[in-house]
Amino acid sequence: MISDIKAYHADGKDSQHLPDIVRRVKQRLWKSELVWENCVADTGYSSGENYAFLEAIGLKSFIPAHGTYKGGPDGFTYHEKEDYYTCSQGKIIPFKKVFIEKKNHTKKKEYRGSKQLCLDCPIRTACLGKSAQEKKFTVTYYREEYQRNITRVNSSQGRYMKGKRQSTVEPVFGTLTQFMGLNKVNTIGIKQANKCMQLSAIAYNLKKYMKFIEKRTKSVAGALALYFCIKNTLYKVINTLFSPFKIAKILSV
Repeated sequence: MISDIKAYHADGKDSQHLPDIVRRVKQRLWKSELVWENCVADTGYSSGENYAFLEAIGLKSFIPAHGTYKGGPDGFTYHEKEDYYTCSQGKIIPFKKVFIEKKNHTKKKEYRGSKQLCLDCPIRTACLGKSAQEKKFTVTYYREEYQRNITRVNSSQGRYMKGKRQSTVEPVFGTLTQFMGLNKVNTIGIKQANKCMQLSAIAYNLKKYMKFIEKRTKSVAGALALYFCIKNTLYKVINTLFSPFKIAKILSV
């Protein structure tokens, strides 16, 4: 069943809308006394902020990380306890500050080594380039959340969740676009688009509900038929065993 549907403006990323969706669905399921434990979504909803948000409200995320994610620069090893990186030459690149990137408004951590650190390095030119004087790079602030999510996605439960999503969620999108009028929304404004989407979801849920009622009716009818069949059979057996002829024969013996 579709538990939530809403139209958003196309100028934003899918990942930006996940918290709004989760809050609505969580409240709706709570009112229906349903427990929500796992959040499964495609790569479009991947972001460190989303992973941290889901962990904060007690949900396990099974969202594949996007291809641009890296836990750090290639050839560098991260030391989680001390929060620093080491290069292939054993030099320590320490953590310096946390900042908000202006372009994407994402939270990041900056790691930077001193100028003297790389003076006598044999791979200085290849590592720093021609103009740089010190090694500096940035890493997402939510590296730990990324790593925990990636571990879950690659686990046996994560593979199961992926298969479950492909078999239960993906077909719904096809049904809505091909048979429920959401191939193209011919309305003006976000409110009218929401009306179209909500009506399509209602139609889909009613169709599923009618199929459920039909199956349940058939199953109840089948159970009643089996009950009366067994009942008639038992009556026949009892009548046969305890007929007057049988009783007289038993007494004579």
